[in-house]
Amino acid sequence: MKKLFFLFCLLPFLCTAQNADSAWIVSNYIKQEVMIPMRDGIKLFTTIYIPNDRSEKHPIIMERTPYSCEPYGKNNYASLFNAYYSSFKEFAKEKYIIVTQDVRGRWMSEGEFVDIRPFNPNKKTNKDIDEASDTYDAIDWLVKNIENNNGSVGVMGISYPGFYSSMAALCGHPALKAVSPQAPVTDWFIGDDFHHNGAFFLMDAFNFYVGWGFGKPRPVPTTKYPEEFKYPINDNYEFYLRTGALPNFTKLTGDSILFWNDLMNHPNMNDWWKIRNIRTSLHNVKPAMLLVGGLFDAEDCFGAWSVYKAIEKQSPSTNNKIVMGPWYHGQWESKDGTHLGQINFGANTSEWYQQNIIAPFFNYYLKGRGNIDKIKEATIFFTGINEWKSLPQWPPANTDAAAMWLQKGNKLSFHQNKPASKTFDEYISDPAKPVPYADNIHFRRTREYMNDDQRFAARRTDVLVYQSDILQEDVTLAGPVVADLVVSLSGTDADFVVKLIDVFPDNFEPQKNALNESKDQLTMKGYQMLVRAEIMRGKYRNSFEKPEPFVPNKPTQVKYSMPDVAHTFKKGHRIMVQVQSSWFPLADRNPQQFMDIYHAKDSDFKKATIRIYHDQSKIMLPVVNGVLK
Repeated sequence: MKKLFFLFCLLPFLCTAQNADSAWIVSNYIKQEVMIPMRDGIKLFTTIYIPNDRSEKHPIIMERTPYSCEPYGKNNYASLFNAYYSSFKEFAKEKYIIVTQDVRGRWMSEGEFVDIRPFNPNKKTNKDIDEASDTYDAIDWLVKNIENNNGSVGVMGISYPGFYSSMAALCGHPALKAVSPQAPVTDWFIGDDFHHNGAFFLMDAFNFYVGWGFGKPRPVPTTKYPEEFKYPINDNYEFYLRTGALPNFTKLTGDSILFWNDLMNHPNMNDWWKIRNIRTSLHNVKPAMLLVGGLFDAEDCFGAWSVYKAIEKQSPSTNNKIVMGPWYHGQWESKDGTHLGQINFGANTSEWYQQNIIAPFFNYYLKGRGNIDKIKEATIFFTGINEWKSLPQWPPANTDAAAMWLQKGNKLSFHQNKPASKTFDEYISDPAKPVPYADNIHFRRTREYMNDDQRFAARRTDVLVYQSDILQEDVTLAGPVVADLVVSLSGTDADFVVKLIDVFPDNFEPQKNALNESKDQLTMKGYQMLVRAEIMRGKYRNSFEKPEPFVPNKPTQVKYSMPDVAHTFKKGHRIMVQVQSSWFPLADRNPQQFMDIYHAKDSDFKKATIRIYHDQSKIMLPVVNGVLK
C-alpha cells in the first residue's frame, strides 16, 4: 500500500514531466510524413522530425522497423523524451533529424513483407531489392530532400530493427557514417529468438507470430493493430503442455501465417536458413559499427556477440566496437538499468550507457565532435563485481579455457580424477512432466529467467546438480562457455540443457542501498543465480544440416557453445552446473525419438533414461588470469 500511495503521489509530477517533454518537441521540431520511393517503385512510409533550429546543419539518425513508426498523423507528435529509445532524448538535445520508417510491407508502407529478407549481393536490375537497397534508397532521398541536413546519417535499432541496422551497414551509401545494431536478429536457427542450436523456442515463436499477431497478413497499408490470439488459460506451462505436439499449434495458427509454416517445414539447417544468416554477408563493412546487447537478454543474447565477431573476422578494417551490459532485451534504452529481478547492479547502467556510449558514438561520426577513443573496443559490464571494464579486445588476451569436471557425489572441480571414471549419474526425462524454465505461474515468458534463482530446478529428480567447493578466491569469466558432455540415452534423441550458476553463501548479506531496498534479503541467502544457460538438440551434435540418431545406451559426446559471459564468482561463493533434458515451454519438447519433431504426434513422446558420465563430462570456462586488460 505504501508503494501504491507513493505512485499516486508521484503521478501528477510524471504527467507534468511528460507533458513538458511533449511541449518541448512540438516547440522545437517540425514533423513530416512522406512516402519515399524505392528503386522498384514501391513507396515506404517515413516519419521525420526536423529541428526548427537553422543556425547549423543537422545529422540524421534513422530507425527502420516492422513494428510501426506511430503515432501517425503529421500533427500527432511522439514525445521523443518518452519513446522506446530513451537515447532519443540525447539526440533531441543535440538537434538531430530523427527518422523512423515502416519497412516494406508493414503498416503504412507499400510492398510485400518478407521475414528476415535475405541479403542479395548481386543486384542487377531495379527489381533486385533487399533491406540494404531499401536503406540506400531511403538515405539517398533523405539527404537530398531534407533541408539543413549535414549529409551524415546514422542507423540504429533493437531486435528486429537491429537486423535492419545490420542490413543498413551493407547498403554502401557514402552518407551512412555509423550504425548500431542492438540485439540484432542474426541467425534464427542457431541462437536467436526462435531456435537455439536447432531446438525450437516454441513459446516465443508462437506468441510472436500468433499470440501478438505479427505473422498475420496485411494486404493493404494500415494503422490498425492485428487481432491478438486469445489464450484459454493464463498459465503458459499448462497451455503449452495441454496443446501438445507442434501440429496442434499449427492448427491454431490457421493457414495464413506464412513464416510459421516455413518454421514447420524447414526442420534442419538447409539453404533456406543459410541465406537468412546475415553473419555470412558481413564483408567490407564501411560505416563505423557499435554492437550493443544484454548479458541477460532473453530474446537475443546471441546476436550482438555474433555480429561483432563476424565483422572482426570478415571485415577487419572496420571500426567495430561492442558494448554488453547487464540487461534484459532493450533495457539499455530504458530509464531504469539498476537491476534485473533480484540481482542489483549497483548503479543505473542504462543511463550511463545513454550518456557515455551511444550519444558520444553518433556525435563523433555524425557531428565530428568528441573523442571516439574514449569508447574502447569492448565496453563490458561484469556482474558479480558490478563494474564496467573498457577492454582493447574481446575476449581479453589473458583469458584461457579451463575445464571444470562433473564428478561423482555431485562435485564440480577444476581437477579431473584419472583415470576417468566409468560411473555416471542418471535421470528419467519425461515429456509429460518437463522441467519448467522458471518457477511459479506465468502468462507471458519472463525476462527475469535469465538470472533467476535455480533452486526450484535443483530440487527436481530429473535435474542433475554439480557444485564446487567454496571458492577461496575470485574467479572471473570473460568469453564463451562450452558444454562438453559424454552421455548415453535409452532412446534415439534427447535435448541437453546446461546451466552455469553462481551460488551465493548461506550467510550472504546484500549491500544495502537505495537500489536494493525492495529486495527480499532472505531470498538472497543461498541464491542460485543463473549466469548462462543453453540448450542443444542432441541429434544436431555433429551437424545442423544432417541430424543423426543416438545409438541407445552408447556413450556419446555432445559438445556445444553458449553465448559469452562476463561474470565474477566472488570468494566465498560456489560454481554450480545443472544438467537437464527439457526447458519448458521455453523450448518445445523432444519426443526423445529420432524424427521430424515439427510433424510429431502426441503419441510419439516417450520417456528416456539419460546418463551423464563422471570425469568425462565437463564445462569449459573462459577464466581470466590476473587482472582484466
